Amino acid sequence: MKVKYDAEADVLIFVMKDAPPCDAIAEPGGVVVSYDENAEPVSIEFLNASKRELFNPNETILQVLR
Repeated sequence: MKVKYDAEADVLIFVMKDAPPCDAIAEPGGVVVSYDENAEPVSIEFLNASKRELFNPNETILQVLR
C-alpha cells in the first residue's frame, strides 16, 4: 500500500493497488473510494485531511497503525 499527500488539494490518499479506477463513490464526510473493473477498492481519498487533523503536512513521518 502507498500513502500519498497532495498539499495543494489537501487530500490524503491510500493506494491499495496500482490499477486504473473505473468507478468512484463519494462517501459522507469527505471520503472517496475508487474501484477497479472487478469492483475491488483501488484507493481511498480523505478530503481536507489537514483540517480534519488526519495528517499534519509539517510532519515528515506518517504513522499507519494496523
